[in-house]
Amino acid sequence: MESNRKQKLVDLGPDALADALLSLAVHSDKADDLIERLIVTPKENVHRFKQKLSSLKQSKRFIDWRGAHDFARELEMLLQDLKAGVDDAVTGVELVASFYEADSAIFEMCDDSSGEIGDVFHYNAKELFVDYASRCDDKEKIADIILEINKKDDYAIRNTLIDCAGECLPKPVIRTMIATLQKWVGKEKKEHDKRHHLRSIESLARQIKDAQLFEKTRITSLGKLSTTALIDIAQVCLESGDVETAHSWLKKIPDGETYQAYERDQLLEEIYQEQGDSEKLTELLYQNFRSYHSIDTLQALLDVIGHDKRDDVINDEIRQILKSDRLEELDAEFLIAVGKIDEAENYLLERADQFNGNHYDSLVSLAEAMESERRHLVTSLMYRSLLISILERGYSKAYPHGIRYLKKLDELAVSITDWKECNHHEAFKAQIIEAHGRKRSFWSKYEVKK
Repeated sequence: MESNRKQKLVDLGPDALADALLSLAVHSDKADDLIERLIVTPKENVHRFKQKLSSLKQSKRFIDWRGAHDFARELEMLLQDLKAGVDDAVTGVELVASFYEADSAIFEMCDDSSGEIGDVFHYNAKELFVDYASRCDDKEKIADIILEINKKDDYAIRNTLIDCAGECLPKPVIRTMIATLQKWVGKEKKEHDKRHHLRSIESLARQIKDAQLFEKTRITSLGKLSTTALIDIAQVCLESGDVETAHSWLKKIPDGETYQAYERDQLLEEIYQEQGDSEKLTELLYQNFRSYHSIDTLQALLDVIGHDKRDDVINDEIRQILKSDRLEELDAEFLIAVGKIDEAENYLLERADQFNGNHYDSLVSLAEAMESERRHLVTSLMYRSLLISILERGYSKAYPHGIRYLKKLDELAVSITDWKECNHHEAFKAQIIEAHGRKRSFWSKYEVKK
């Protein structure tokens, strides 16, 4: 489809396209900027880049969160000017570096709560820097530029260039960078600045797969190692090919520690696979599956023990799920996902008194799934819970949702013949009218929309 449109535009001819672009430029500054970039010389594009960057540094305007998206696109266009105007690798590196050095002016003039401005530095500018740096023969100069820029990083942006050093620099040059940073650490008096340099050393050590240096640096930085640190060290050891050492670091995590348990288990899974320890791997995957029932954890287990055991594993687990009196919405989702609709319905009905309408996302998802299977009673009970939650909180912004739930309850009631021990719809409606009848803004809209 896209290629067809392109061909049609080509068929229009250069004159028609030029007129269209000029017409568009009258109404769009971005289009006007694009035309200018296309028609000027590379040298003029470099001048445009420098001029725009200088204007940004001197600008007194402030861009709130609503203008952040357009401002991010403006910065992207600025980098496009540079890309279009500079072919020399060293010049390109230096100019991208000047963009990073303008971080203070850029972030102080905008509200980047959306993170879009930061993304321009983390992605667009980084990719351009790596492109130029990869083509530059003087790798030591690139290393010096990265280190100089990263001496200060008040906005946690410049470390992006440290983190991508391995993409454009050889190991010997990175080793020299590490030695320089270690000297800086020894000279620093402020703890914050010292940790900043140590963080850079960690990043570079990880990129060259020096697990011992990473470990030593993390210990120097933190002293007593946290669970996060133990996992990070184990990860780097594993990336470096030292499976046994990675395992030994994970063993240092206290028994019963739940913080970052997912990350730890992911590493253990890789370690057991590397070690060929199918027994421990199976035990871990069973444990993960039982603690978090999902198609993904089931699939991971079956990949190891065999997919021929699928029915046995599911049936055994269903028995365990049904033994518990406590409602676990994830378990209900799992029963639905594996096609056990009758079991899911019974599971939910028997625990309906535990429905919590404040759990909006999961309860709506379950209600919709049950409705699609025409299990109208349990669907109604979940929508009742969602409606009651909105009315009890008096959250007027959510009233449109509450009205939709009540209308849904009106529709479902028609097809329910067996209410079991639950109140019929009219009795339920009478109860909520008695409890919340004074919420006139809700009822007036319901009556109008009914």
